[in-house]
Amino acid sequence: MNATALIVIDVQESFRHRPYFVDQDVPAFLGHVEALVKGAVAHKIPVVQIFHVENQGPFAESSGQVVTMAPLSFTPDAVFRKRRHSALVGTGLDVWLVRHAIHRLIICGIRTEQCCETTTRHASDLGYEVDFVGEATLTFPMTDKAGHIWSAAEIRARTELVLEGRFAWIATVASAFDTGIAPA
Repeated sequence: MNATALIVIDVQESFRHRPYFVDQDVPAFLGHVEALVKGAVAHKIPVVQIFHVENQGPFAESSGQVVTMAPLSFTPDAVFRKRRHSALVGTGLDVWLVRHAIHRLIICGIRTEQCCETTTRHASDLGYEVDFVGEATLTFPMTDKAGHIWSAAEIRARTELVLEGRFAWIATVASAFDTGIAPA
């Protein structure tokens, strides 16, 4: 099996301070992320934490909100800060992955259709095997130009649809550490 890393993207308090934040799915989401972290530790897979940072607002380091979303608590093997949607742009994550001979990524985090999907696509294009654990991603309802409100579940389903078999395998928390999930 290729060396694997769990990538925990933007699971941070900053989101609680955005006007679109809805906490309805947060407890289940955090439970799924916690299970992935525990599974990674049990399988001796490094856990990499990514934080999104901006110059102002709740994503600014000075806000005190660029911390792990409570009540989740874990000690990552590496931490990177990003200013773009992809965790692989300008963070040093790509260098860290190469140095650690990582070839397979397990992706979870916030927001499903933005930073999680973008990192997944980017990683796939760079040649990484990617498992996207949709149930361990979180997003919020969005309204399109026509006024249709897309639920978080619909957005996640759409993201899984466009990633499956093209950029990633869609894994579950239960299957994320099975061998042979990711394509060769």
